[in-house]
Amino acid sequence: MADIPIITVITPTNRMIQEGLTDEFNLLVNLLDKQTYPEVEHLIIDNGSMDDTQLLLKDYKNKGYLTFYSEKDNGKYQALNKGIMRAKGKYVAFLSCDDFFHDITGLDEVVSLMEANDADFSFAPAYAIHPEGYVFTFEPTIYNAFQVMPCSRQAMVFKKSTLEKIGYFDEKFKVLGDFDLIIRLILNRAKAIRITKNYTTYRLNAKTFEFPEKAEAECRAIFIKNYRNLYPLTTEMVDKMLNFSEFPQGLLEKLSGYFPPEDKELFFQACEEMHKLRVDALQAQQNGEENVE
Repeated sequence: MADIPIITVITPTNRMIQEGLTDEFNLLVNLLDKQTYPEVEHLIIDNGSMDDTQLLLKDYKNKGYLTFYSEKDNGKYQALNKGIMRAKGKYVAFLSCDDFFHDITGLDEVVSLMEANDADFSFAPAYAIHPEGYVFTFEPTIYNAFQVMPCSRQAMVFKKSTLEKIGYFDEKFKVLGDFDLIIRLILNRAKAIRITKNYTTYRLNAKTFEFPEKAEAECRAIFIKNYRNLYPLTTEMVDKMLNFSEFPQGLLEKLSGYFPPEDKELFFQACEEMHKLRVDALQAQQNGEENVE
């Protein structure tokens, strides 16, 4: 009988007690312990918390729920990279301390499908909790992966060796490192598989809403970093890509080659639909502002 591959779930933490996230973390740990998949490692990378977070982590460690390391880092993505390097698993997944897998059969199905298809990463729908409190389903849009974040990182599982091959998360990004990682996975022709099961609930990154200028600047940098060697970009082009998801046709032709030939029409259709969606949304916003005035 072949060995059952380990999946390592990596969680970065930082002053959980002080931030009032104890209950959310308890839910994450206990639901993860109930997963039907038999080989799950829960690895915590703590940012040297000076409150009672380490006492909580030690208690869970002593009970056999998790392993943790506590040392200062320069941001979430460095913590995730440290977790990847220390992970025992063939596969890795990432949950923040207030996210959780609501379906206890989720990891069992994901690993089985990834093993059967020799996939480098998987993506699935997820329930997203908005900072204002309402919940919606984030349906993956993988054909839009070069324009916008196509799925939630929390509803993805990655082959550890694939992340090592492409160079981990780019730590210079503090808000949109997930987006950059997914783009690089596709540009490196990593094999993806879609999971139909919704097994994850996660909270949207409040920083994206609190610091829109930072998110916009990172998105611009991600576009330039990943596409400048594929197509000669101008500032005007990047502005349209950023604000309207309007990509130059020549660049889209190049990017379509990273999907199977039979998916080319679907790729162009999805990109055009995203462009129209962005234009309509901005127009509606402008009309709303005019009505207020």
